[in-house]
Amino acid sequence: MDHTLTTYVEREIIPRYEHFDAAHGVDHVRSVIARSLELAARFEVDERMVYAIAAYHDTGLAFGRERHHLDAGRILFEDGNLRRWFTDEQLATMREAVEDHRASAEHAPRTIYGRIVAEADRLIDPQTIVRRTVQYGLAHYPALGREEHYARCLDHLRAKYAEGGYLKLWIPESDNARRLEELRVLIRDEVRLRELFLGIYDAESGR
Repeated sequence: MDHTLTTYVEREIIPRYEHFDAAHGVDHVRSVIARSLELAARFEVDERMVYAIAAYHDTGLAFGRERHHLDAGRILFEDGNLRRWFTDEQLATMREAVEDHRASAEHAPRTIYGRIVAEADRLIDPQTIVRRTVQYGLAHYPALGREEHYARCLDHLRAKYAEGGYLKLWIPESDNARRLEELRVLIRDEVRLRELFLGIYDAESGR
């Protein structure tokens, strides 16, 4: 990895995540970077490109969530500093990969780079997913009570992760498929899910 690139990203890009909600903070982007590089080792790809794509993938949250994948792609492509390391053709591929990472995307990522970051962004760990859902709810819907937050959490988990949900996996070699089935078992077991939710909610809300 080019240390001049990592120095730039660490100084100018990673700190942007400090201003996002806890579910999309610095810990999240570092996790996506690490998982992206781990997946990249299985393919013939430019790890510098993978690193930068992962680092920029949620920067568009600065402009809101709905179009954050498109805004993040634009932010990456318009960052003139990246032309120290990448050609215009590489940056166009990287922009597409960032645009394609969103879990609710209706089409498959256009390149292996998009598949890598999309898969890395799908960290399917039940406790982490419930915690991130709680964190997002507390940050964006502070007026809701605990039961309302639970209902929102349950609706989100069912819509995204349950059978027929909109989440799609793109790299069979990852361990997300096994973890997704574990999460689906939890979603079907509302007693266990509610117990997990309450513990996380009380810890995150301080109530």
